[in-house]
Amino acid sequence: MKPPTLFFALTTTLAFSEPCRIEVTDRENGWPVPLVELRTTNNQRFVTDNAGIIAFDDPDSMGRLTWFDLIGHGYEVKKDGFGMAGVKLTPEPGKTLTLQVTRSLPGKRLGRLTGSGLFSESKKLGLHLDVKDSGLMGSDSVQNAVYQGKLFWAWGDTNMPGYPLGIFHMTSATTPLKPLRSFEPPLKLQLDYFTDDKGAPRGVAKMPGEGPTWVSGYVALPDKTGKERLVGMYVKVKGFLDVYEAGLCVWDEQKLEFEHLLTHWKKSPSAPNKPLMPDGHPVIHDGWVWFGNPLPEMRCKATFEAWQDPSQWEPVTKQAEIDDITPHSGSVAWNAWRKKWVTIFLQHSKKPGQLGEIWYAESPQLTGPWANAIKVVTHDNYTFYNPRIHPELTAPDSPLLLFEGTYTILFANKPAPTPRYEYNQILYRLDLDQMLK
Repeated sequence: MKPPTLFFALTTTLAFSEPCRIEVTDRENGWPVPLVELRTTNNQRFVTDNAGIIAFDDPDSMGRLTWFDLIGHGYEVKKDGFGMAGVKLTPEPGKTLTLQVTRSLPGKRLGRLTGSGLFSESKKLGLHLDVKDSGLMGSDSVQNAVYQGKLFWAWGDTNMPGYPLGIFHMTSATTPLKPLRSFEPPLKLQLDYFTDDKGAPRGVAKMPGEGPTWVSGYVALPDKTGKERLVGMYVKVKGFLDVYEAGLCVWDEQKLEFEHLLTHWKKSPSAPNKPLMPDGHPVIHDGWVWFGNPLPEMRCKATFEAWQDPSQWEPVTKQAEIDDITPHSGSVAWNAWRKKWVTIFLQHSKKPGQLGEIWYAESPQLTGPWANAIKVVTHDNYTFYNPRIHPELTAPDSPLLLFEGTYTILFANKPAPTPRYEYNQILYRLDLDQMLK
């Protein structure tokens, strides 16, 4: 027989080892809300996963009425008389608590697409065990192209678990053209990464020269024989954002990686700035491929031969502001439901902590005029850059508009990095039929 004191200690430890399940849901529709942080008065932080769940396991707070500050990035609770936004909960081992939050803007957060621990909190409770981790910690700035019947995905600098410095020559993956069964959370996107001989994700665009390689302007174009070619524009980078070379690269179907095609520019005293090139997120329209970030600023004929010939690149006059708002980065797409061109863009700001404001606007023509700007997503002192519209994920005539962007502390005002979400891609949804009544 175990001594009573030891028995009591063991049973107490087992009881408190079972987490309290906290579920955060959208008051409007009951959906789980990812990326909601609850912070105790002694600054312990707990963040909902893709299922809107926290497996709360702080033994000091179990059974006690506990105040949590709530940081929701567009999801909120009513402030109290002292101006504090938070909730009081009494966590109990094995208990389920549900917390409702109110969405302040049209953008509905569906969940995180990249990085590890998409369902880390849920798995502590035995839920969503079918989701496998990629082994990647963070992925910067997405590029997409439809190529050979698949949707190709690629990301910039990628963090790994073994060391802060990871993959710096574009990680990449494929999915089916319609990879999402539902456009409601919890979000589960299964990415099939290009891997090395050990099965680990690898870089796919190592161009010659010092420093990382970033590739943008992903697009599939036919060559003169009718063969589809996946292409992109690369830059080489030294230090912090010091771009010193730019050129073109082409996907090699045998090697499953990008090969250098030509160098178009090298930084020099006589040529200090990168010239206009097929950059950003392209769209194909009326036989042309248009490039811009977010609004079109150049075009060429939508052929492989025209794309690789700088003499056929034509500049396009870009609208500088949309309703007095200066765009920073983003993308455009044709929206059949609105019968208009639409853009999702980040608002430019020189103030740290204000590069998280995302806007929607429309135009009857690809070249403008762009107008009717609506703020759709906000992030509290956190950057959300390079948003990319995903028209390929939904039906052509759907009123749903999906877009993702990179969630990061870069360029913000020294916030604490959000565990697991930092430097990763988050997907949002707009219901245009509700937003634009």
